[in-house]
Order: sequence, then C-alpha cells, then structure tokens
Amino acid sequence: MPLDLDSLRARARATAAPFSELFPYEPRFLDVGGRAIHYVDEGPAQAATDPGTDPKTGPAAGTILCVHGNPTWSFYWRQMIEAFRPEARIVALDHLGMGLSDRVPGGVRLAEHIENLVALIDELDLRDITLVCHDWGGAIGFGAVLARRSRFKSFVVTNTSAFPSGDMPKRIALCRVPGAGRLAVQGGNAFARAALRMTTVIPLAPKVRQGLIAPYGSWGRREQIWRFVEDIPMKPGHPSWPTLCDIGEGLDSLRGLPMEIVWGMKDWCFTPAFKSGWQQRFPEAGVSELEGAGHYVNEDAPEEVIHAIRRVRSAVPAHL
Repeated sequence: MPLDLDSLRARARATAAPFSELFPYEPRFLDVGGRAIHYVDEGPAQAATDPGTDPKTGPAAGTILCVHGNPTWSFYWRQMIEAFRPEARIVALDHLGMGLSDRVPGGVRLAEHIENLVALIDELDLRDITLVCHDWGGAIGFGAVLARRSRFKSFVVTNTSAFPSGDMPKRIALCRVPGAGRLAVQGGNAFARAALRMTTVIPLAPKVRQGLIAPYGSWGRREQIWRFVEDIPMKPGHPSWPTLCDIGEGLDSLRGLPMEIVWGMKDWCFTPAFKSGWQQRFPEAGVSELEGAGHYVNEDAPEEVIHAIRRVRSAVPAHL
C-alpha cells in the first residue's frame, strides 16, 4: 500500500509549525518496506550527478549527507542546510523511529538503520557525497559508506564513533538498567530532556529546545530513543556487535580520502578519547578541538562545522 503523502506532510508541518522559522524545509518521505522515512533535500538537484572533483578546477558541487544520532533528528542540521543549500545538494534524514519518520514497535537496530540509509542514497541517486555525522550517526553513516564506497568522497566526523569501544559513560549505562532505565528514558523522556541541558556549553534558545524535542511527545513516539541506548554494542554477544566490528575493521579502506574531525571537547558522552580513536585511524585528517563546545557541537559552534565542511569539500584525496 503506497504512503499517504498528504497525511505525512500535514503531520510533519504541524509538528514543525511552532518553530517553522528555524526549520522551513519541505518534508519529503521515502517508502522503505511500507514505512515512511522523513528527509530534507535542499539545494540544486543537479549537484548530485556532478562528475566529481577535478584537481585543476576545484571541487564539484556534490552532495552533503547529514546523519544524526540519538536523540536528535534532521532539525539538528538546520544551520548546515541553510549554509549550503545555495551551492550544493544537502540531504538530512530522520532514522526510522526518530524525528518525523514512522515509529517501529520493537525498535530498529544498527544494521537496519544502515540498510535504510543505503536505500535513501540509492533512491535519490546521491553521488560525490560528503558524509557529515554525529553521535550514532557515525556508525550508521560509515556503515553506508562501506556498502556504497564509490558514492562517497569525503567525511566530517563530529563527536561520534564507528568502532567498538569500552568507554560508555556511567550516565548512559544507567539508562540501560532494565525496567527503570526504560521507564525514565521512554516514559519520562529523561534522555531527550537531559540532552537539552547537558550537551551544550552555550544554553539553547527556547525555540531550539522546542525543536529538538518536538517529535518525542509521547511514550510511543519515544521508543526508538530507548532502543538506540539499548542497541549500543559494548561486548561480544550483543546483536549489533558484529555489525559495529565490521564497520570498524572497514575504516582502514577509507584512508586517503579527505576527512575533518570537529570535536566539542566538553563532551561527557563521546569524550576526547573517541577523537583520539579517529585520529589513530585517520592520521592525515584535519582536526578542530573546540574547547568551548560540548556534545551538540552544531549548537555550540555551527560556524566551525560549516568551515570544516567547506575545507573537506575542496580537498583532493591523498592518492591523486
């Protein structure tokens, strides 16, 4: 049965209406197995089919693909969308269960999130992609990179991971406590509400706070926030452990492609130890250590992220 696009768009516009001046973009939807994935697609569509970067003439327009984590959604990328839509195609999706996308009872694991992102890339025929990722968008994004290697040309990683690590903060571990953790995260919306206070150095403006939390107004609308926490693979035996290990092992194949690492150094979740993990794997990457930024680096230092995207899009791969 085809998606009811009129109803989906009406619901999306109603959710975004209170902060529409910050997020005025046309809601679009992709049918993945009968479920609707919301995405923003702005800028010149022809940029997606540009043939690539010419070392003599400079960068192609290309595509910027923004992949969020937990508990954000495409709203988190609004300042990047506004900065680049005049010059390049910029796409930002909401993972199933998040933002303006359909909810999935029982949740969605890492491998399926990757499959959904690959489906979006294929359906929109995205090429010459600069991946920009945050939080668990790193694992999802790089999973898609390894599945569609020829479509990607550069990367910007911001307070994220795509490899196994034992550095889970105790505050995240508490959210996984059976019963009580789910009741707090999904029932009381504790995870998303705490994020409004604990992820930035600069306090969020009221409209931004409203926008970040708007899609998560009920128990059912918040289930994937809990499922994302539950799906963090910390050791062998976890269902998503093999997927994350495969992604981590595949990162070496991307050495030589341009990368910028932009890190909010006051992040208690994805601490600077994760930044060091990226630097060990990509020693030629540009690194911006932002002492005045926390986990939501897009909120504390959006211009730094925008500058990094511009730098990496104009870079030439090391093997050329």
